[in-house]
Amino acid sequence: MSKAYLNWSSGKDAAYALYLLQQEKKIKVGKLVTTINAEVNRISMHGVRLALLQKQAESLQLPLHIISLDGNVSMNEYNAVMQKSIDLLKAEGFTHSIFGDIFLEDLRSYREEQLHKVGIKAVFPLWRMDTAQLMREFISAGFKAITVCVNAKLLDESFCGKIIDQQFLKDLPSHIDPCGENGEFHSFVFDGPNFKFPVEFEKGEIIKRSFVQKEKKEDNCFTNKETSWDTEFWYCDLIPK
Repeated sequence: MSKAYLNWSSGKDAAYALYLLQQEKKIKVGKLVTTINAEVNRISMHGVRLALLQKQAESLQLPLHIISLDGNVSMNEYNAVMQKSIDLLKAEGFTHSIFGDIFLEDLRSYREEQLHKVGIKAVFPLWRMDTAQLMREFISAGFKAITVCVNAKLLDESFCGKIIDQQFLKDLPSHIDPCGENGEFHSFVFDGPNFKFPVEFEKGEIIKRSFVQKEKKEDNCFTNKETSWDTEFWYCDLIPK
């Protein structure tokens, strides 16, 4: 059986990809890999506290490989850190890298190309699934998730800090992808059929943050493209109990 690590954002797509692979039992997921902003000890982009990420991994009964990066890391530093992490994972026998991408062709091609260079095969369990159906299955399976980051140009503040359920899906504007696959929103999964126990938290404040700078294309492992951010996000702070 192939040994894989999962690029773990703490959100619904990564959680459902893990669940499907565990059901199929064709690829063994042996580790979660997450990038955090070392200056604030929070998951990159999602803004979830490190303590909650650690509780999540504990509940899923999987070891966690954390990649720590400074908030303003240079591209050279970023590439060096990512290469070191890949080398460590390969030395542990990992041959496959799992992603929760659904339909972004350019991102998939980029991931496959970069990982092929270092001898890792990229795997996409959710690829080309209907996103509305995917969300219905996610909820029906018993997963529980909350939105933690919302693109303020696409959704208003009321969608931040909301439990993702059938009502949430009904309330989404028609132009918003049900999975937020175009970056409309990001989530934190706190319970599900493969969780040993729920991850407990309290909702903290909701704040708006602006980004007007160049950043690496979002994700957790081996991406070094740059994209220009000029937008605002609503963030809901989750406080561990």
